[in-house]
Amino acid sequence: MGDATGSGFSLPGDKPVVVELFTSQGCSYCPPADSFLTMLAERDDVIALALHVDYWDYIGWEDTFGSHAFTRRQKAYAREAGRRAVYTPQMIIGGVDEVMGNHPMDVADLIRSHRSTPYSAVLQIARQGATSLRLQARPVDGAALGPVQVVMVRYSPEQSVKVKRGENAGKTLTYSNVVTEWKVVGEWDGSSTLDETLPIEGEAPVVVLMQKAGPGQIVAAARLR
Repeated sequence: MGDATGSGFSLPGDKPVVVELFTSQGCSYCPPADSFLTMLAERDDVIALALHVDYWDYIGWEDTFGSHAFTRRQKAYAREAGRRAVYTPQMIIGGVDEVMGNHPMDVADLIRSHRSTPYSAVLQIARQGATSLRLQARPVDGAALGPVQVVMVRYSPEQSVKVKRGENAGKTLTYSNVVTEWKVVGEWDGSSTLDETLPIEGEAPVVVLMQKAGPGQIVAAARLR
């Protein structure tokens, strides 16, 4: 499957590891993690996503990319892990492992660990013309996975912001893979073959995640830059 506009694959032995960074323009500890995410964004074996939260806005600077939906997602991860608090910068690896976003060696170790464990679903996506995305998925070896959420993510590859107030006042910060849209587009039973066509708008990169509810383990992921 594929056309002139590109296609993306997620095969069991060729696994792009999803790294979600929860960050904020108002957090003085976040710029090193943001820079590290820029390095991860250049790798083909990593899908690096920056989700800007809104709970630091009260200290004087409203994050221009911040979304309460991303705050809710981070809190949902915390509840799933039995934690009562959230923080920035935090990275979630593969939907299951948590680590400080400004601890590169720990992040690298977790990425290697996830790379060594194949995805349990095969996922393929491709643009079809300017307004459609075709999505195909199947479980590996026919093994049923149970219910899986199908999530479409859009992001901006690079954005720069001059922060005027708050802990990072006076700094011009550059961000990579800033998530602009995060939408659950369906649920897959994890056993049948999935073949769907979804509407899309614009030329921004597209990521499709197949994730257990919770949020939980990501069982497949694919990207079109």
